[in-house]
Amino acid sequence: MAYWLLKSEPTGYSIQDLKKEGRAIWDGVRNPQARNFLLKMEVGDLCFFYHSSVEPPGVVGLCRVVRTRLPDPSQFDPQSPYFDPRSRPDAPRWWTVEVEYMEDFPLIPLNRLRRIFPPDHPLVRKGNRLSVLPVPQEVAEELLRIALTARKASR
Repeated sequence: MAYWLLKSEPTGYSIQDLKKEGRAIWDGVRNPQARNFLLKMEVGDLCFFYHSSVEPPGVVGLCRVVRTRLPDPSQFDPQSPYFDPRSRPDAPRWWTVEVEYMEDFPLIPLNRLRRIFPPDHPLVRKGNRLSVLPVPQEVAEELLRIALTARKASR
């Protein structure tokens, strides 16, 4: 099993939206490196849900990959902001995964994540805007431990 971080602006799509829907495809990714990370995902991989473009940003929940290597349907929709006229159904350029909600938990803010992630990890490097990132196993285990502690404290 691998671990990933999926970033989303909560005004566009939040952990609460995923909780309400149960499952969703992670569409609209238009960065080649992020797309390549999506293509590496396998069923059962865990994804930390990260709220970006808010104060403070941070990890707010967990979801699991349930389907992989799906052509992103938004690339074919001329009404979508993610439409790509160079993509064709027989030759898609953009791929995605479907994830299912697992849990939300109290925010783990970016300033705390900076102490957990390696200093060269793209999440904590200045200027990185990738919406899909791998998470090292030791970091994932620490994030899961923090979430478990917060869950116990809230009971």
